[in-house]
Amino acid sequence: MTYKLFIPGPIAVSEKTLRAMAQPMIGHRSTDFVALYRALQPELQALFYTQDPVYLSTSSAWGVMEGAIRNVVRKKVLNCMNGAFSDKWFDVAQRCGKQAGALKFDWGQPVDPAALRRELATGAYDAVTLIHNETSTGTMSDLPAIMAVLREFPDVISIVDTVSSFSVLPIKKDELGIDILLTGSQKALALPPGLAIFSVSKRALDRAAQAADRGYYFDLVEFQKNHENGMTPSTPVIPLIYALQSKLADIKAEGLEARYARHRRLNATVRAWGYANGFKLFPAEAYGSLALNCFANTRNLDLGVLNKVLKAKHGLVIDGGYGKLKGKTFRISNMGDETDGTIAELIAALDSALKETPVASA
Repeated sequence: MTYKLFIPGPIAVSEKTLRAMAQPMIGHRSTDFVALYRALQPELQALFYTQDPVYLSTSSAWGVMEGAIRNVVRKKVLNCMNGAFSDKWFDVAQRCGKQAGALKFDWGQPVDPAALRRELATGAYDAVTLIHNETSTGTMSDLPAIMAVLREFPDVISIVDTVSSFSVLPIKKDELGIDILLTGSQKALALPPGLAIFSVSKRALDRAAQAADRGYYFDLVEFQKNHENGMTPSTPVIPLIYALQSKLADIKAEGLEARYARHRRLNATVRAWGYANGFKLFPAEAYGSLALNCFANTRNLDLGVLNKVLKAKHGLVIDGGYGKLKGKTFRISNMGDETDGTIAELIAALDSALKETPVASA
């Protein structure tokens, strides 16, 4: 049985996008690929709000997240930690042999700009990692306020993960002063997994050029050299690049402001459903994600049963909580290609499935 994903990623992929992947293969060092790569740049730069190049990496976003650390951290990296994925970045930094500091917040709390300022004022750090939208808890930190702090420390390189917020709301890389802005294909862009997309400032490239142990596959200098020739350093996932081309056409046709407004509207619709059914948002409402809603399981429902009913009778699935929040929260995505109609169908299915869902056993 096929079923539709309303989990926070991977999310549902349209038939149009899947068909785009089935185009004939081309050589990745051919003039055809150069034309494809270069044709994507203006639309990607518009989405990133940048004049800098936008690179394509055949990897999950984690590849670029790790690679960024290897490229720009010379002294010590400060990892802002407020959920499963931002916590993991601290572990990744240590595994890369880098000195790392942990700026910790409770899961569901946003990153506090004042706390960031206090830590950076020690002078111990030359890079910061931040996950804008911590998917595990549905918490979106105040990126403009955080970047205002980082601009006070010009020697600190900012590495910002926007995997589940990119194209959900405007994230203006150049205006905010973000050095490395990265995203992945499988969330708000509604593409299959396997492609990371990122843009890098000149000062981050200059820092990378001084790193002796930055490796090859995620070497930012190699990405730039190949970009200048309309190519990628290694063999790219050409079908996903075709899919990206199709998706960029969809986004242009819809219009960025309309896309942002649609995500806000659908997010508010799902949030209102949760409130009406006795659930509360796990993070503070002001910091709730616009790409998904993470609800606290205030009714102590058996979320496993809920998902079984949704899958068997309605052909869809939601998420029953991530990591230590499994069973304590549930997450519902509204990102990507969802519409008022598809969200209405989801809510009808949820209403029906709730009637068959018992309270979890102690």
